[in-house]
Amino acid sequence: MIVHQYGRMNNTGIVILAAGDSSRLGNMKQLLPFNGKTLLQHVIDEAADAGAQPIVVITGANANRVEASITDSRVSIVENGNWKEGMASGIVAGIRQITGQNKGVKKIILAVCDQPFVSSALFEQLDEKQNKSGKPVVASTYADTVGTPALFSMEFFDQLLSLTGDEGAKKILKSNTSDVATVPFPRGEIDIDTQKDYENLLNT
Repeated sequence: MIVHQYGRMNNTGIVILAAGDSSRLGNMKQLLPFNGKTLLQHVIDEAADAGAQPIVVITGANANRVEASITDSRVSIVENGNWKEGMASGIVAGIRQITGQNKGVKKIILAVCDQPFVSSALFEQLDEKQNKSGKPVVASTYADTVGTPALFSMEFFDQLLSLTGDEGAKKILKSNTSDVATVPFPRGEIDIDTQKDYENLLNT
């Protein structure tokens, strides 16, 4: 594995959303093993390999167990006590953590913990696409839709902070299409919501 120079994307932070209770799965998706590591650790490692900093993981349900699995010193952990209110509360907590502690961050990538084929190359492509296109938002595309991981420049931080309930970043992507560039994410449609999803993943 090629480990990129840490900090090469040092004005781009990553928020990894890992607060849900995996109710449809019946098990903690964050800690499901795949290719020798947990799903969450995979995303953390890819973010670190891309050179992004800071890396912030948002926990909520089962916070103690999820946090105990994270030993990477490059990761900041924020426990979102409002996780039951929906995904927006985690996004808000992550944006606040990064902007409050890291004034130099100009871009933030939002990622989730259950896309097993996310890669450092994809994170880098989002950043490079933003630099080349000048668009303030860059989203991943898969299965005829746009979604996470998605990069937001600082002019969109206030919109992210205004999300509520189950609203995710897709609301902003859909309402600001002229500001959004995209990069393809092969197999990005694969995420783990049910036991069947996980079984299918293990059989790929």
